Amino acid sequence: MIEAPQPFVIRQESAKVAFQNGFRRKLGENEGWASFSSTTVPGTIHLAAGDAQGPWFLALDHTGVIEELDMPAVDMPGPGHTRYAFGTLGQVYIVLPRIYQLAASLPDAPLREFETKIKDLPKTTEAERLVVQRIGQDIFRVGLIEYWQGRCPLTGITDTALLRASHIIPWKDCASDAERLDVHNGFLLSALWDAAFDRGLVTFNDEGQPQFSPFLSDSACAELRWQEPIPLTDKHRKQLTWHRTNLFVRQGGA
Repeated sequence: MIEAPQPFVIRQESAKVAFQNGFRRKLGENEGWASFSSTTVPGTIHLAAGDAQGPWFLALDHTGVIEELDMPAVDMPGPGHTRYAFGTLGQVYIVLPRIYQLAASLPDAPLREFETKIKDLPKTTEAERLVVQRIGQDIFRVGLIEYWQGRCPLTGITDTALLRASHIIPWKDCASDAERLDVHNGFLLSALWDAAFDRGLVTFNDEGQPQFSPFLSDSACAELRWQEPIPLTDKHRKQLTWHRTNLFVRQGGA
């Protein structure tokens, strides 16, 4: 099924697709699988092929990425935790950018970057703690941009200047830095939606559909336009339970 060792064309195409999508460290080849990693995201990808025309095979060892991809796996021997089959190399080119984006934001890549950046920073005064918080919020924003592919999932807006990193459980209410930097604790929302969500004037049900507070005016509701529900994982739903219970402004109070 797999060409082993990889002939020249498959070897070159494997290296090319990996390199162009951020996995630029070649780790070697074993039984027809060429392995690659990145200096900027965790995890290793493994590529193989039946022949240059296909099928092509991809194996992953990053459990967070595997869970988020939600793609059908194939039952075949090979490296990694899960393996996938593609009819053409072009299909591999389509999926690898998403794999890189997810690897950059899951499960704790933002947290590790945050811990590295603040390791030697003082945190005694309020001003110093605000500096640390700003660093964390900037890292969180970058993680959300990667995870949500640079677009507001509600409106489709891709103008970065109009997008906000919206915590589900606010920074001050999180139990740990891990929760603060977890991309499942946030959405990349356009500015108006972010303002409403941050103040508890809107929340989302478990299907990702907006729920509006009765304290939100009719004109504001009319301006909060959306195209489709937010695609949620169970981890998002868990955080949203807190938001609906503790922050959402209901009739008669929160």
